[in-house]
Amino acid sequence: MSSSKKRIRILVAPNAFKESLTATDAANAISKGIQKILPNAIITKLPIADGGDGTLEAVVSGTNGKKLRSPVLDPIGRKITAEYGLTGNGKTAVIEMSRASGLALVTPKHRNPMLLTSYGTGQLINAALKRGVKDIILGIGGSATVDGGIGALEALGFEFFNSRNKPVARGGKGLKSIVRVETNHVNPLLKKVRILVACDVDNPLVGPKGAAHVFGPQKGATPAMVKELDLALISFGNIILKKTGLDISRVPGTGAAGGIAGSFMGLVNAQLRPGSDLVFDLLKVQKKVKRADYVITGEGQIDFQTPFGKGPGMLAKLAKELEVPVIGIAGSIGKNVDSLFNEGFTALFSIINSPMSIKDAISQAAQLIEEQSEQIARLLSYSFGQKKMIEEKFN
Repeated sequence: MSSSKKRIRILVAPNAFKESLTATDAANAISKGIQKILPNAIITKLPIADGGDGTLEAVVSGTNGKKLRSPVLDPIGRKITAEYGLTGNGKTAVIEMSRASGLALVTPKHRNPMLLTSYGTGQLINAALKRGVKDIILGIGGSATVDGGIGALEALGFEFFNSRNKPVARGGKGLKSIVRVETNHVNPLLKKVRILVACDVDNPLVGPKGAAHVFGPQKGATPAMVKELDLALISFGNIILKKTGLDISRVPGTGAAGGIAGSFMGLVNAQLRPGSDLVFDLLKVQKKVKRADYVITGEGQIDFQTPFGKGPGMLAKLAKELEVPVIGIAGSIGKNVDSLFNEGFTALFSIINSPMSIKDAISQAAQLIEEQSEQIARLLSYSFGQKKMIEEKFN
């Protein structure tokens, strides 16, 4: 056995710790703690994401890509500059809808989905198309809109007309008045790319579990607006059906981000895929897990929902298939997590080391993660040492 094989190999692959640390920051803190105890460990840092916040950073970091900036309109129509990412080979663009059309860009008093638009997201897609990419990954978490994606589609050249043959207004208000869609001026580069929508919900476009009813209230919709928006989405779905032959109204996932997932599926042939699958493919996660003796992952909270589309949960499932133990680190460990030990997690650790406020936990997150990682490294040192002794005895 060569000396390199005797060194412990640890894949450090956390998600972002929400409101506290990026996935890259978390990976650095974990690695720093490990190295205090295992200075010779072979550590591979691989920040991950699941299609939501942090996807851009994870993909850019993991593929040696770059961030670019482009002028766009925010949900209210104000001019801002938003980032998007390119992979290292320049073939794939990563766009987070929240950067241009996110709820965080709009103060509570302006959150009215009848008026807010996804136009800026389409502008980011146009910027990526000019770069000659082959694929676009669109992360749609954190959106402010329930406009059925018509704003983004308008930016891409689609035209929407009302019964008076006039262009409709932007936002949900315009959505309800659409009677006709024209595609004569659509950006021709759209035909040369594949758009992959990172979609981790199964809500259909319309109905009680649809975009308006489930996501509308989160974005400022009153009960009356919810009913109006649902009717508008029903009508829009029927218009897409007549134009393309695709009935998107009841397809799981088409209600995501105010219906943009559905309209993109119907009008630009976008594919709806789990966000973690898209990111993991780009980062070659399976290959890196195979090489590891242990995987350490984590995020702000680990709970019973973690296995359902969350980055650490999907990583644990993959590692289980490859028989690699997984350790989870979190700001808090939720209730009813016993099921996670059947989903690939070997052990779970909270970084909280004493009673403290959420504010203090957030501000001290890097130090707390580092300290907990140091303790985990002590266990791994002993465990790996025992494993080597057994291997050497029987080899």
